[in-house]
Amino acid sequence: MNKSKRILTAIVGIGLMGMATLAVAADKMMVDPAKILSETNVYGLYNTFKVQPSYYQISMADRSKAAAEVEAVVKKHSDSVFVQAYLTRGFKSESDFLLRMHAYEPAAAQAFLTDFSATSLGRNSKATLALIGVTKGLNHTTKEKSPNLLNALKSTSYSADAPKYAFVIPIDKSPEWWNKTEKEKLAMMEDHTIPTLPYLVNVKRKLYHSTGLDDTDFITYFETSDLVAFNNLNIALHSVSEMLYNTRYGDPIVMGTIMS
Repeated sequence: MNKSKRILTAIVGIGLMGMATLAVAADKMMVDPAKILSETNVYGLYNTFKVQPSYYQISMADRSKAAAEVEAVVKKHSDSVFVQAYLTRGFKSESDFLLRMHAYEPAAAQAFLTDFSATSLGRNSKATLALIGVTKGLNHTTKEKSPNLLNALKSTSYSADAPKYAFVIPIDKSPEWWNKTEKEKLAMMEDHTIPTLPYLVNVKRKLYHSTGLDDTDFITYFETSDLVAFNNLNIALHSVSEMLYNTRYGDPIVMGTIMS
């Protein structure tokens, strides 16, 4: 039994005691994780699931088979979708695990989820949240408009230990925000960004644009091992005037454990 098979067997066989990144060696060319996580025009999908009581009524042998099913689905789609998984059980009452998917075409991630839903684990899990967004360049604080701020962002990189936790926070903006002038929005986004700079050494973040693609405007994704720093980062963000134009911040906030 290879390493990936052992990991997935442990995950599903135990009954989701822990979730690991679903990376399976395939004979075909796999999506490059480093590339797809850093490029623009990439679609990010975040789906949470609640494992149903029916799953725990199946035998341990069948749970081991369920691991092989999931492994086969990940392998089948590994040339078009990069999949990661996180354990949310104990942090969020409405879900047990989160699947984070990246693909160059949304239909590729949809095909993966369709096949996943046909597995034993998928059939015995209920989807509780589904979000989709796309990676783009910054809307306002560009290198032409905010060169000093962009330089500060580039020089403040993550330097802490490998992060243990991930957070997903969807955000909606009010009509008043969208109808402000570009100059006004730029000034507010600069005020938004400057207080976050001290926390970027121990909190990673990634932004997805969702307006028109989903019932939210942005998806913000964070990784950290320092939950106090993450709490302080959010306090800093809540203290800027730009926050007054948020009509949604979380609802829900998803927290999960990362396991490599």
